[in-house]
Amino acid sequence: MSKSARRYSILDVFTDEALAGNPLAVVLDSEGLSDEQMLKIAKEFNLSETVFVCAPSNPAHNASLRIFTPQLELPFAGHPTVGTAVLLGLEKCAEVKKEMDCMVVLEEKIGLVRCAVKIDPDGCGEAVFELPKEAEPVAMALGSKDEIAAALGLHIEDIGFENHVPTVYSAGVPFAMVPLKNLDAVQRAKPVMPSWNTAFGSHAHNDAFVYSRETVKHTSNFHTRMFAPGMGIVEDPATGSAVAAFSGVIRKFDRPMKGSNAYIIEQGFEMERPSIIHLELDVEGEAIKAARIGGKAVRVASGALYI
Repeated sequence: MSKSARRYSILDVFTDEALAGNPLAVVLDSEGLSDEQMLKIAKEFNLSETVFVCAPSNPAHNASLRIFTPQLELPFAGHPTVGTAVLLGLEKCAEVKKEMDCMVVLEEKIGLVRCAVKIDPDGCGEAVFELPKEAEPVAMALGSKDEIAAALGLHIEDIGFENHVPTVYSAGVPFAMVPLKNLDAVQRAKPVMPSWNTAFGSHAHNDAFVYSRETVKHTSNFHTRMFAPGMGIVEDPATGSAVAAFSGVIRKFDRPMKGSNAYIIEQGFEMERPSIIHLELDVEGEAIKAARIGGKAVRVASGALYI
């Protein structure tokens, strides 16, 4: 049986430099692949996420996306959305010799995602998309502060700052949001597996997003890390879906002012994969009227899968 050559690209996302940010595999020719094959390909790439680009159900849209970790499929994820939007923009404007703006509309399992994309002819780009779902608190039990500290290899006094306490939020994928008192505590954090399920549950999405207001870069608002052992990801360099959920934390504890509020989230520094994620919140009264995530991406490799 002859095998199809399916094009793919590797991008580094939430960065404008190769070999930084969060690497992403995007398989451009995914028609005819089964769910089992997609999962096996994701395991083959062994990155935090692999995107499979399929024909959209609506021809007015650019593509339908399937997003897989090495362990399971996700309904939505931020760095796959940004990276795929940039890649499709580069493909769409392949012959353009100057900076260009375009709109990319993606069908994801969580819903329709519209991305404003700016591309450069050198293989870099930037995408901003409006969150398809508002961040909401999740009724998911967390362990005590003692148990959370033990699961992160920390002391109980490292947990929390100001009025921030551990919570669970989701904008499509749930995350345990764990505030840590300072940058040093975030840098010392590490998953301790014998204690992990006690603190964060024994389900597939027992992911922890730890954060502090103290940062490495003076231009950033929060320093973060994300651990997801249940998804086969010990640590992720940049997690757009967690930042999407983090908008709920900001709304609850920081109560941003009416109008547009911009935040810069840094992640991946401990992995030597520095990443910068932009979060914008439009606030009306005490509610978030709209939220957007943005970041840069650069294509670092292209090839073909013979499957």
